[in-house]
Amino acid sequence: MDDTTLAEALKGWIDGGSEAAQGVDAPDANPQNMDTGQDDPAFDADAFLKGLDAIFDAHEGAVKAEPYLLQAMSDAENAGDDAGLLTVLNETMGFYRSQGRHDDNQWIVQRAIELALRMRLEGTEAWTTTLINAATSMRAASRYDQAEDLYRQAIDSARTTLSPTDRRMAALHNNLSMLYGETGRPAQAERELRAALEVLESASTDPARDVDIAATHTNLALILLDRMHGGACDEDDANARGAAGGGADATTAARTAANGANGTNSTNSTNNANNADSEPDAAALLDAAMRHARRSLEIYHDAGQEHAGHYASALAGYAQVCLAAGRAGEAVARYRQALAVIDENYGRDNDYYRITATNLVHAEQVAEQATAREPSAAVPGTPCDSGPVASDISSRSEPVAPEPSGSVSDTSATPAPGRHNPAPTGSAAPAPARRVPDPTGSAPTGSAAPDPAPARPGSPSAPPDRSGTAPSRDADRPGAADGPVPCNSEPEEPSDTPTPRGADHTAPGTPRPALTGLKLARAYWNEYGKPLIEERYPEYRGRIAAGLVGHGSECYGFDDGLSHDHDFGPGFCLWLTDEDYAAIGPRLQADYEALPDTFMGFGPRESTARAQGAGRRVGVFAIGDFFESITGYREAPGEDRPHEWLMLDEATLAAATNGEVFADPLGAFSKARQGFKLMPDDVRLSLVSRRLGMIAQAGQYNLPRMLARGDGAAAWCSINEFVEATASLVFLLNRPVTVGYLPYYKWRFAALRRLSRRMGMRLTGVCGQLETALRLSSAACFGGAGFGEGGRGAEPAARRIEGIVESICRDIVAELNAEGLSSSGETFLEWQRPHVEEHIARKEDCLISL
Repeated sequence: MDDTTLAEALKGWIDGGSEAAQGVDAPDANPQNMDTGQDDPAFDADAFLKGLDAIFDAHEGAVKAEPYLLQAMSDAENAGDDAGLLTVLNETMGFYRSQGRHDDNQWIVQRAIELALRMRLEGTEAWTTTLINAATSMRAASRYDQAEDLYRQAIDSARTTLSPTDRRMAALHNNLSMLYGETGRPAQAERELRAALEVLESASTDPARDVDIAATHTNLALILLDRMHGGACDEDDANARGAAGGGADATTAARTAANGANGTNSTNSTNNANNADSEPDAAALLDAAMRHARRSLEIYHDAGQEHAGHYASALAGYAQVCLAAGRAGEAVARYRQALAVIDENYGRDNDYYRITATNLVHAEQVAEQATAREPSAAVPGTPCDSGPVASDISSRSEPVAPEPSGSVSDTSATPAPGRHNPAPTGSAAPAPARRVPDPTGSAPTGSAAPDPAPARPGSPSAPPDRSGTAPSRDADRPGAADGPVPCNSEPEEPSDTPTPRGADHTAPGTPRPALTGLKLARAYWNEYGKPLIEERYPEYRGRIAAGLVGHGSECYGFDDGLSHDHDFGPGFCLWLTDEDYAAIGPRLQADYEALPDTFMGFGPRESTARAQGAGRRVGVFAIGDFFESITGYREAPGEDRPHEWLMLDEATLAAATNGEVFADPLGAFSKARQGFKLMPDDVRLSLVSRRLGMIAQAGQYNLPRMLARGDGAAAWCSINEFVEATASLVFLLNRPVTVGYLPYYKWRFAALRRLSRRMGMRLTGVCGQLETALRLSSAACFGGAGFGEGGRGAEPAARRIEGIVESICRDIVAELNAEGLSSSGETFLEWQRPHVEEHIARKEDCLISL
């Protein structure tokens, strides 16, 4: 796949705003912190993955997974490790998916695809796995058209990057089957599942104990139930699918139920008509479904996985088949077992547990009705111990459980638990799946593996090359409750003064270490800020974000010894939600101000007049107030307000999105910051067109004319406009969500140089050419020996600058062609603008300049 396809796809697939995630922006997703030349700590992807596995193995995902992922994003970005960041983003996709936080997941999907493109991973395993994860996230969000499109691209990529027996091929078939099942195409879903089963059985070293195979058997059982009922489903079916973790949210379940009940689903009708002659009879389908459901239980039993989170899915799937077969008593027993497994792995405060409990109630009602008709029938009062039980959490779904409604940052639609229907079409249980390590080292795919388990692209230590670097390990992620639930009790009233932590540890006269402002701020936070929160505000330590973002060279990582004469010294920012700021903001600010004012030989901090009071750069802030002080907006404008985006200049956006986030357990600050990074693509393209116009006007048209007139001052101004527009264009074509924004003039070239050193960036040769043009501009505009050009006058320098301008313009045209923004080879950039503006979807006056 080429960049053009992806650029178009992103515009179509990711709808508006995808507001940052989880409230979480990769804590520090600011690419401008990369390649600083500083000794930023390296990011260890292997250690990250082991730590994440340990969290889920200890069943602590509900509380610890999200903060861990967010901190890892920050660490990878601060270290400038694109490959590590891609690994973290793929893992985060799986986690949010397992939580049903689909709106939050949109910016994660966008960032992962953008980053993979910047790294030029097309044609590698990392690209394939990223596409699979992105497609599965879209499917879980019920964005079926986008998901199917992405899956097809993943298939095209997989044919050249994966072996026919690679487990990720099974994952791809399995996830496609889910999409087909959720869109009323059960026959196609069954074919994909059988293809997945064939891959897994060929790849497995022990098929009799392979839980991915068990998951696929469960999924086959459920899709056969779909076919038994003609692929249609009523309200109970739709809810059962949601309970099974089929990836559909409440809206999807409701729509599916309505279509099935009213007979309005044209896809179902067409498929049913086409399959009418060849469709097996209901008895045969039910018999086959029972065989697959039992086989799944046998595999889990033989593998000793009865306590794994996936187990609940197989139990729920088997219960669904039992209900269809009229064995309500056994269904009750299996649902009870499923609840016990869910409770053991994920607790009870989640929709997975609630929906399964609702299904149990329905099964008990059916069993009671059967008992009333046949007094001899008994309803087990305890889980049935006969026969093996096993369950892949993903059975027929990506074990993506909707996010618990009680979650702190619950922003996704929560499926309404419905009564279970004997002929479910979704997946077994909605349980978020725990990762099952694959003995062969390849990514598990059953049905559990692919979904909550993002594939892991990218080398842990270096950007993957085109030979394919996606690690073969894949995994399922539990869908535990999201993040720590804030304590509602009031924190204990502290004493009037904070616990003294001593003065600066650096003895007087000790030379200052060579330290950037960001590193000083992080060290000061670790030494004083973090203990302050833990000791005096323990109930808020899971809710307060810390870091350094905003105005000042240190926030960009550009500061040096000359920067220490103003607005420099120990300090950091603490960001609180409006509610928390109202409760503890002033008190926390007082405690912050009481911290030692010198640290590691630096300080006290001397703030200029503009950096005091409401304009202070460090201290305690309400999140909305902080961004409003920089941008005038408490949160980023929506995609439907392009005129407001156009009023935000790039330097302002750079100040709002630079720096580093040291901690953001709640994710609210990172979410707000990410919103400003996600410039709508229509706005970006509009700005690209404007920059092309200025480059053409100032550099290609007016500069030669002014030089020919001998108007050196006007020529100099033309060069300045050309340079400014070109620098901006470089950032825009590399996409702000990936590289940030061009900062204000003082740091423009520092930012360009840093971007040009990064791997996979576009137009990296432009920076040096611009600097050469600026160096020659004195002689070109005014000539003479006094300007260091050997006294040869203006003509040689002018010719060189004009050559540089045309060279840069040719490079820009080549890039526009490569990205699919233009098919024209015209090098006068004014004529490229109509081609670019054709790609603007919203034809609003403020966006279209022609």
